[in-house]
Amino acid sequence: MLAKVNSAAVFGLEGRLVEVEVDISGGLPSMTIVGLPDTAVQESRERVRSAIRNAGCTFPGKRITVNLAPADLKKAGPAYDLPIAVGVLLSSEQVAVDLSGALFLGELSLDGSLRHTHGVLSMASMASEKGLSPVFVPAADAREAALIQGIRVIPVESLTQLVAYLRGGASIADYVMEDDPLKAAERRETGIDMAHIKGQEHAKRAMEVAAAGGHNLIMSGPPGGGKTLLARSLPSILPEMTPDESLETTKIYSVSGLLPRDTPLISQRPFRSPHYTVSHIGLVGGGHWPRPGEISLSHRGVLFLDELPEFGHAVLEVLRQPLEDRVVTITRAQGSMTYPSSFMLVGAMNPCPCGYYGDPVRQCTCPSALVSRYQKRISGPLLDRIDIFVEVPRIEYEKLADERLNESSAAIRARVEAARLLQRERFDGSKLTCNADMTPIEIRAFCQTEPGAQSLLQSAVRQLSLSARSFHRILKLGRTIADLDGAGTIGAAHLAEALQYRPRSLV
Repeated sequence: MLAKVNSAAVFGLEGRLVEVEVDISGGLPSMTIVGLPDTAVQESRERVRSAIRNAGCTFPGKRITVNLAPADLKKAGPAYDLPIAVGVLLSSEQVAVDLSGALFLGELSLDGSLRHTHGVLSMASMASEKGLSPVFVPAADAREAALIQGIRVIPVESLTQLVAYLRGGASIADYVMEDDPLKAAERRETGIDMAHIKGQEHAKRAMEVAAAGGHNLIMSGPPGGGKTLLARSLPSILPEMTPDESLETTKIYSVSGLLPRDTPLISQRPFRSPHYTVSHIGLVGGGHWPRPGEISLSHRGVLFLDELPEFGHAVLEVLRQPLEDRVVTITRAQGSMTYPSSFMLVGAMNPCPCGYYGDPVRQCTCPSALVSRYQKRISGPLLDRIDIFVEVPRIEYEKLADERLNESSAAIRARVEAARLLQRERFDGSKLTCNADMTPIEIRAFCQTEPGAQSLLQSAVRQLSLSARSFHRILKLGRTIADLDGAGTIGAAHLAEALQYRPRSLV
């Protein structure tokens, strides 16, 4: 007898419908799985056999053929255990019920209990789009699946419980959230409060501007000046995530297997800080079966690269396309996958290998040729994609010894939130979320300048030999500074501040 059960695969961040076909025929006892299964799917034969027996059912001693359709889509992971087991029970007529509109997901233990499965959110989203309901998932993943509206989520503890439910001998209550995580998520204070960072007012202002517009930033200065501390304080002034941003980020972490068990929804903006020994695959994503890299894991958040020149040249160059397009496409023999990568790039670097080039107190011991080579490790095209360059000098004793607290992160965040609100209203109805996302079309529409600002910008383009990309980035930066002031047009003072964030090496 032939049985069909609906399941799902994850391709990139999107769920794809997979039909599990199970046919039992005469012949020597065997179980064959076809349809481009990987090793984890092939091994489900042993898990399914033991789980069915330990659930009090009979595993057929006949030839069993399992087809995962469509056959040209690679199937990976153990999420097909449960639909295969249900298909075997249907085909052997141990269960008789119409399951054509249901979706089954879950990894089986040998005793029949269900384990946590990666990518449940993406697969549940696909079920909602296809009109499949109910969705049977492991009980541990029910809260994650319930984030998707319009589907019934049935939490399953074990195959024994599911068989009893399908036979009508027991009931399983639909999972219903007591609260809506999209609305009830409270902001947890993350990062270091800027009130405790002494001095560096200019750098703090640059961080505020970067947070308000989602701009990329690089800090340069001697060791111990506070570059890393400032970067780690950035999450404390970032605006709260919108529901759509939270769901999008949660999908990435769910597919990557990094979603915490007690946190079904990512409500805090990610802050990723990979070591400079990271490979380009670890940064951009990939592998034999592509997975998101650090730039996708920092989507809607911050990617912090400390000791920026120490990163490999090839590693840094792969950032150029994601910084511009806000997505990264990974092409492998199995196909192409696109992951979102809309992140703020924050870099920290010393001015030279010893770290004291230009320091007024300690003398640099590096030859001039070595200093030049060190600074040129970051290519011009990559630097051209950075909006803000800020110097972080040595902190004087008087500021370090001052016990008074500075302006708190909460106060700075209030201004950032107000600026982001203006941007959301400005870009309402489009896919843009902040000023850094603007293309030349939006720049022409929303970056009007006052006459005095136009003259200043014209002089800057001529004297600094700015590229077209740098010209547009200065306008976007000026628009953000004007938003922080609540101004409708970009004034000369806004552009002057934007111009002072240009790198000295390009001046």
